[in-house]
Amino acid sequence: MASRIKKGDKVIVVAGAHKGTVGAVERVFPETDKLVIEGVNRVKRHTKPTPQRPEGGIVEKDMPIHRSNVMLWDPKTEKGTRVRSQLNQDGKKVRVSVKSGTVLDG
Repeated sequence: MASRIKKGDKVIVVAGAHKGTVGAVERVFPETDKLVIEGVNRVKRHTKPTPQRPEGGIVEKDMPIHRSNVMLWDPKTEKGTRVRSQLNQDGKKVRVSVKSGTVLDG
């Protein structure tokens, strides 16, 4: 299923341990319907020393969460919103907030 969330979008987490957290999407995995959000689902990984990282140690990184657990952030209402597609005056398809009607694409 096509995701309406893209890299760089601001989203709010609506389910899970990080519910209510707002962050920017860093990476999207369309084949598994998951995304990585800045500061959400952060885990610690213990790494061995390697030639690229000779010190090794504990590394914190953000892990992916399912796209069904997030909603796009509407800057006008400052809440999560569903999205619909519309054609603008130039005939280009844009994403529009269902709650406020705000165009979410630049």
